[in-house]
Amino acid sequence: MIAIVYRVLILYPLLIFSVTMHEYFHGLVAEKFGDDTARYSGRLTLNPLAHIDFFGTFLLPMLAIITGAPVFGWAKPVPVDPYRLNNPRKDMIFIGLAGPAINLLIAVASAAIVRIIINIETFYFVIPFFQYMIILNVILGVFNMVPIPPLDGSRVLSGLLPPHLAFQYEKITPYGFFIVLFLLMSGILGTVMGPVLNFIVSMLLDISKLRSIL
Repeated sequence: MIAIVYRVLILYPLLIFSVTMHEYFHGLVAEKFGDDTARYSGRLTLNPLAHIDFFGTFLLPMLAIITGAPVFGWAKPVPVDPYRLNNPRKDMIFIGLAGPAINLLIAVASAAIVRIIINIETFYFVIPFFQYMIILNVILGVFNMVPIPPLDGSRVLSGLLPPHLAFQYEKITPYGFFIVLFLLMSGILGTVMGPVLNFIVSMLLDISKLRSIL
């Protein structure tokens, strides 16, 4: 029971903060490039209630909390209208990168904070929170860069491909969720992502001096 309370009151809010920042920065960058759809949809906000996705922000994390699985999830994607962007193909690359980039910045900032407080006994109790923030945000950043719709990596890849290839590539969009689900359940995605995740997390834990207490 104590573990569940800890996961609900501590880990879950940190997840909500991380996915909210992810979507907010998608909308912020889109607005910088001319598309204010997110603002007029009430999504250019740090209020997490505006970004709730029933499955990704509530059901999946709650199941993880109850079963003891890693607390993970996502928020409702911020709407972007490519036709309102100054340069749709180029701008969508930066919009796609914005969410994963802020997650990696949160992970780096968390490691830097731990580096400062790790030798201060008074603050030692908060270190596990930042450790979770490091791991969670690296996973969010790397996972979202997988180039399969609706993940952010698909926006980046589509913007980099020649127009005729991008058109063909985007035809998989209706099936993207099922492709991602299959890759997750089969373990293929974990196998591919694993070395990248381990490298980045290990590097940040080294910076934060956390390796010795894991």
